[in-house]
Amino acid sequence: MTLKPYGGATPDLEWIKSTYSTDEGPDCVEVAALPDHILVRDSKNPHGPRLAVTPTAWAAFLPYSSGN
Repeated sequence: MTLKPYGGATPDLEWIKSTYSTDEGPDCVEVAALPDHILVRDSKNPHGPRLAVTPTAWAAFLPYSSGN
């Protein structure tokens, strides 16, 4: 899996908050899709650093993505 900081431009991306995040909790993760990367950020710091992972690597984080 490749994790790397993403410093590219992100015009008008639709950021989606994880269903495991709550408005009351301290842990809030958001993701946005680009054609060749999935971006991950801390919703409490939307202008902060972002991680970029390939769609294949991101699939490993999704439930039932490996055929389970």
